Amino acid sequence: MTSTERGPADPATEYFPGANPHPVMRIDDEGRLIYANDASADLLETLGVAVGDPLPEPWKARLRATGDPVELKVGARTFELLPVWLERLGFTNVYGTDVSAARLVDKFPDLNPNPVMRVDTSGVIRYANQASARLRAVMRCEVGDALPPGIWSQLVPCLADERGAREPLVVEVSDGRSTFAVTPVPLPEIDLINLYGRDITAEKAIVKFPDQNPNPVFRITWEGDVVYINPAAEALMDGIGAGVGRHLPHALLEGLMQAVREGRRDRVNLMSAGRAYELLAVDVPEFGFINVYGTDVTAVRELELAHRENTRLLLNILPEPIADRLRHGEALIADRHDDVSLLFADIVGFTGLSSRMDAAELVTTLNEVFSVFDGLVDASGLEKVKTIGDAYMIVGGMPTWQADHLERMASLALRLAAEVDRRTDAQRLGVQFRIGIHTGPVVAGVIGTKKFIYDVWGDTVNVASRMESTGEPGRIQVTAAVESRLRDRFTLEPRGVVEIKGKGPMPTFFLVGESS
Repeated sequence: MTSTERGPADPATEYFPGANPHPVMRIDDEGRLIYANDASADLLETLGVAVGDPLPEPWKARLRATGDPVELKVGARTFELLPVWLERLGFTNVYGTDVSAARLVDKFPDLNPNPVMRVDTSGVIRYANQASARLRAVMRCEVGDALPPGIWSQLVPCLADERGAREPLVVEVSDGRSTFAVTPVPLPEIDLINLYGRDITAEKAIVKFPDQNPNPVFRITWEGDVVYINPAAEALMDGIGAGVGRHLPHALLEGLMQAVREGRRDRVNLMSAGRAYELLAVDVPEFGFINVYGTDVTAVRELELAHRENTRLLLNILPEPIADRLRHGEALIADRHDDVSLLFADIVGFTGLSSRMDAAELVTTLNEVFSVFDGLVDASGLEKVKTIGDAYMIVGGMPTWQADHLERMASLALRLAAEVDRRTDAQRLGVQFRIGIHTGPVVAGVIGTKKFIYDVWGDTVNVASRMESTGEPGRIQVTAAVESRLRDRFTLEPRGVVEIKGKGPMPTFFLVGESS
């Protein structure tokens, strides 16, 4: 039964909008389609039903229930179907609305690589894709802002179609550095205007090529032949043995061409005639060649090198976290640490040993031994504080906290002692170390303005030093506080009570090894 062949008349069907331009359908309690107006024809074809047929099971339940609208794809169009239960009449009316334009808005190509924006008929930006960031910066406006009056006034004619069938309207916008061609396309169905942007900066540069540009600029073909150089690029070209009519060196050409082929703005580094350059290749497809813009970064590289060297020297005398605090302008660095470990190592009989060695041999021996110590300290994650003559001082648990700092320190002490025993020079000269360890609170900070030193102070430092000075050659002497924390993981043997200057008698222990 069609919309014009209805059954017995009743008040509801007499006034049913058969001429409604939008789809309207009716479903009875059994899920059977009992009416459809002419505008529903495409929907019925998609659903595969005719008036009098039962709806497909998945749609029967969805369209008999009153509630939120459901979507139906009909070819390239999208319809929203709103079911409305008419209890008094015992059936459900389904009202269809074509929402294709709205869905087009919802599925706008955010990943379009070219700038695309959308403005309303008053010139307010309602949408902008990611690629339009530079265009928006040139216009100095963002989503929610009105376009600048000077730009909007040039775009307004597209609303009234004042240009008729002439060529599309194109408006140029520029901030002096970048230039875009903007083409408006009205969408009258949704009262919006799409703005399609194209970066024409390179094209503008071609018209007024900067022969007087103080920076190097040259032009190459896709085969790598140089077809133009500006005066500022002559020294660069001489340095790499190239020039107009000649081919770029293979490695340089490959670097430039790869960036262009992949559409990246990566800069290629080049050394030429003792100068450092960064080269940016820009494809100019309209003219079939590539512009290469050079920047002399020699001074920048020298500054970076000097900065790296300064940083290296600073880290030679200060822990990295402390150096960072100084670089960020912290004038006074003074910290209290409640739980750290301290190790002192000292060469036994160094004074007598040094009297038998010449200066070069003495310094060489100390440097070799302490360089080994430095490597072991770095590997352990602990911190060397300083050397004083033949004494070496290490701290754990600061400036960066480590819960296992004392265990690390004990393992390090054993490795230091073993390494000294393995050194042939140490064996030849009879070099032996005393090592002492203590744990407790300290105060740490940086002193000095011209020659920085990071140091630690407090009773813990003094006791650790005494553990070394009252120890025995080749042994690692520790306090009872250290022994109580290490006894579960390390082997320690009691030495007995030792008289400690400023502290009196103290029980001490020798660290022997790690527990198996």
